[in-house]
This record gives sequence, structure tokens and C-alpha cells, in this order.
Amino acid sequence: MTQLLRVQNFCVSMDGFGSGAGQSLEAPFGHANPADLASWAFATASWPNRAEPGGSRGLDDYFTRDFARNIGAEIMGRNKFGPQRGPWENLDWQGWWGDTPPFHTPVFVLTHHPRPSFTLADTTFHFLDATPAEALERAKDAADGKDVRLGGGVATIRQFLEADLVDTMHVAVAPIQLHRGERLWSSHEELLDRFHLESVPSPSGVTHLLFWRR
Repeated sequence: MTQLLRVQNFCVSMDGFGSGAGQSLEAPFGHANPADLASWAFATASWPNRAEPGGSRGLDDYFTRDFARNIGAEIMGRNKFGPQRGPWENLDWQGWWGDTPPFHTPVFVLTHHPRPSFTLADTTFHFLDATPAEALERAKDAADGKDVRLGGGVATIRQFLEADLVDTMHVAVAPIQLHRGERLWSSHEELLDRFHLESVPSPSGVTHLLFWRR
């Protein structure tokens, strides 16, 4: 069975930024408000952190549910894992997500400063100093025949696109402008030489862009 590398539910602004400038411990998305980028997902009935019943159904809810479908491992960049740069000053930091991360699979964190693996709940984090192709091979081995999700951030997705390793990609374009930060693209048309595209507007105001290999 073919294993795919999938980008799922990655949110960008209308001007192509997936996060703002100035990431810090207190501001994981820099000057960008994650609620502005991902409000469509937070509002759905299937949002995993929903604290009370309700939420929207329909198109946005489908994509929220699709996030984990047939995923056996995740790859992410170090800046998605945390705000630190350079050598690890200590090993106390274990990610933004608390004791129960939302991944429920092995996660491979790309970094030039590896550290020992550790497990929280049903998620084990591994730290790799590897090329995109090498990281994907490790993740596919760990995924037990399922697909691998490429979780971001922006620089990591761009590296895997440049290496021509991404098979499918779902990008949700929020109706906001960020003007600065980490930019995925100047225009999504940059990818159309390699990918088919379906653009699906949602009543929530977000536009879902679905890319798959030509």
C-alpha cells in the first residue's frame, strides 16, 4: 500500500503567512492570533479541545475529522515543537501541548541539536538531524503502513516541497492579512506546475485549498 506524505489543516492568511513575526513562549504564532487563523476549526463539532457540546457540522467539520484519518506518524520542525533556538539549555521543555499531546503517533522533530526521545501519553517524540528524505524514511517506517502527516511549521513545509516529497496538501486560507512573519507562498499558483488544485470556499469565510500531485 502506498504511504503518502500529507499536509493537513495547515492555516495561512490571505497574504500567505502561516505564522506571525516574533515567536516566543508567550506567543507561539508571533504577532498572529491563532484564533484568527484557525477559528474555522475551533468552531467545529469535532474540534478535539471542545469543552462543551455543540459546534458546526459540514465542510469545516469534515476537515477537522480528517486530520487524524490514516495517520501513523508526524514530522514537524523544531519551531513547531517550541520557541527555543540553538543547543538545548535543558531538557525540561516537552512541547506546547501538556501531558497529552494531540498527535497519538510517533512524532519526528527536525533539529540540528538532537536530544533523547521521550513519551507523553501515547505520543513519542524523536529528534532528528536529518534531510527531509531521511526524516520521511524514518517516519514511514514508524507509521506501520499508514500515511505520514507533515505538521509544519512554514519553513519545514517549504523544505519538503522543495525536495518534492509532498503528495497531498490541505491549506485553509483565513480571511485575514498578517503582512509579516513566516510565509508559505506569495501565491498558491507557484505550486500548480506540480499539483492539481481544488479551491472550496466555506460558509465560515475560510477557503480550503486541496493540492494533489500531477
